[in-house]
Amino acid sequence: MTKLLMITGRGSAVDLASGKKGAFYSMLEEFHEYWERIDVIAPKVKNPVFNIFGNVYIHSSPLPLLFHPIFFIKKALEIYRRQKFDLITVHEFPPFYNGIAARLIWNKIKVPYILEIFHIPGYPKAASLKEKIYRRFFYFFIKYDSKKVKAVRVMNNQIAEKLANLGVPESKINLIPAVYVDLDIFKPMSLEKKYDLIFVGRLVKNKGVDLFLETVKRLNVRAVIVGDGPLKNSLKSKVKSLKLEDNVIFYGWAKDSEEVAKLLNQSKILVMPSYNEGGPRVIVEAMACGLPTLVTPVGIIADIIKDGQFGQIIRWNSEDIAEKAKLLLGNEAEYQQFSKAALKIAERFEKKSAIRNYADKLQKLI
Repeated sequence: MTKLLMITGRGSAVDLASGKKGAFYSMLEEFHEYWERIDVIAPKVKNPVFNIFGNVYIHSSPLPLLFHPIFFIKKALEIYRRQKFDLITVHEFPPFYNGIAARLIWNKIKVPYILEIFHIPGYPKAASLKEKIYRRFFYFFIKYDSKKVKAVRVMNNQIAEKLANLGVPESKINLIPAVYVDLDIFKPMSLEKKYDLIFVGRLVKNKGVDLFLETVKRLNVRAVIVGDGPLKNSLKSKVKSLKLEDNVIFYGWAKDSEEVAKLLNQSKILVMPSYNEGGPRVIVEAMACGLPTLVTPVGIIADIIKDGQFGQIIRWNSEDIAEKAKLLLGNEAEYQQFSKAALKIAERFEKKSAIRNYADKLQKLI
């Protein structure tokens, strides 16, 4: 068996350290079986985890994020001297310190590395000035960033087409989905529908939570927001200004996948009004629970939803979202049609087969 070095971002490191068994933990739970050893280099987090599943070793930086590339390079070379790994995967995103450091390591040891680009900040739509700047920087930098890589992994055709347009050779672009759903957890349950609408995700600007609240106001329905983040207080203030205290529940983070699945099953429709995404994973999780979804044309959505047949594509305005939600909530036959179609789509993302496909394709690149 072969050995793998994974360079990941802070979100994945926090996931491992939190004990919540989130998306990255869940992926490694299956993925580790295909490798003799996996070393994961991650940014600094509180209470880091150092070993899971017996052969997965996490190396969390002791340095502030600004100096993470220094730790990354030194640690990777140290591991290579001891373990001689065969491949490096690099989760790449602005400000691109992971990709730059990976290239410097390649210059030293010539081990092939793969950039994993799950989404482009601000694409297809920017939610802030910062995202506009990052998007411009990404467009300028990506051709250089991908020059020495063995491959660039993307998780949807939207990103694949954009990278090709930006000058990344099509021969290097590998479409390998990064959405994996445990269908033993995410499935229809016979639970009371407490909420008309549900939002699941981080409370940050690019998720469009403000549009979700404006939709609730237009419909005067009951809704739940599952997640946390820097916008929590401002969103609570908006709830007060819109006089929605009796309509909206801020649930906070669910403790694990089982709790997310339960909350989805207690809801009628998932609304995901993101401005830009790689997935979003929660769309497929909701579909696996039989929920119709209302989602903007981001990430994997164009690959899995044919508008009006398998789901509803929404625009970035609350009037459009409210109109489509109202039609579903008021038409039981159409609601059931969307629910059955959603279950079929979710089957394509079954966890074990999707992760086996990922491992197989990586090992073929060695």
